[in-house]
Amino acid sequence: MAKINNKPASAYARPHTMGGKTVEAVLPKVNPMKHMKDTNVSVANNHSNEYPGTKTSGIKIRGTGCATKGTMARGPMA
Repeated sequence: MAKINNKPASAYARPHTMGGKTVEAVLPKVNPMKHMKDTNVSVANNHSNEYPGTKTSGIKIRGTGCATKGTMARGPMA
């Protein structure tokens, strides 16, 4: 059975590029309060915001045979 090496992170190589230069992690600047206000959170039958309505526009796709449902493409088409 192989021995498992559980060394601390400092024992391993620091993040670097293929050229050997060190790389620093940059965190994105996000306003967490705005994100939390826009997030739909639900517990049991209660939810924080109204859910967006069902999208009814779109284009009729071809090649569906005699299908009557699922014949509209409603996603981004660009």
